[in-house]
Amino acid sequence: MSERKVLSKYYPPDFDPSKITRTRGPKAPGPKVQTVRLMAPFSMKCTQCGEYIYKGRKFNARKETTDEKYFSIAIYRFYIRCTRCSAEITFKTDPKNMDYECEKGAKRNFEVWRQNPEDGNGGEMETEQERLDRLEAEEAEMGVMENLETKVVDAKREMEIADALDEIRTRNARNERAGKKGDADDLAKEAEEEAEAEKKRIEAEDEEAVRRAFMSEAGERIRTLEPDEEQDLTVYAAVEGQTTAQAMPPPSFKRAPKKKKDLAGALGIKRKVALV
Repeated sequence: MSERKVLSKYYPPDFDPSKITRTRGPKAPGPKVQTVRLMAPFSMKCTQCGEYIYKGRKFNARKETTDEKYFSIAIYRFYIRCTRCSAEITFKTDPKNMDYECEKGAKRNFEVWRQNPEDGNGGEMETEQERLDRLEAEEAEMGVMENLETKVVDAKREMEIADALDEIRTRNARNERAGKKGDADDLAKEAEEEAEAEKKRIEAEDEEAVRRAFMSEAGERIRTLEPDEEQDLTVYAAVEGQTTAQAMPPPSFKRAPKKKKDLAGALGIKRKVALV
């Protein structure tokens, strides 16, 4: 890389500049060929080894200008080699159909077939019989598609009806369960009310029995004494001597002295007993 940038070049000793002459010769016969870099315009399959070449793969190709022309547009031919077996593959431009035409060494994986001459079908006109056959085939295909669409619509309608029926059944079952639950709640409430009425009736009977027990034969009510009143009457009767029980002595509030304990023994002191 550095040698191409130097200013001085090496000249051999036997170099003779006079022998260098500029000559103009005739052009080489045949089509013009040049090397170009291109991408595969369509996916193809090699006929030699079966290798698949996808659309857009890059190649170093030879471009050849042919003598053929479409009106005033030149047609070019390209030469590439298979990436696996190196077999030569040839294709050329097709300006009439705005496409490329595979010539030799490979086969296209997909070709756009056109049926009307406006889109291009090799410039061939469709006969009357072919047109009738094509229309019948299209009509039959349309009939099949219409039947299929009708079946799809019917199936969808049936599914919607089944969903609506399931929803109605679910709602009815929920309402039925709610009705049963409401009946059970009503029964429980009625039983509770009956128990409460029975309790009130029993309490009323008890109160009536108590009232009758405290009524005298003349129909007068017997007054009951409170505990404090009973105690006062008992003390008064004891003082007056109206009862057989003896009267209780009056309470004494005299304070009795507390006897002190002898703690000498706790300290380990022994006292001598007096002899006299």
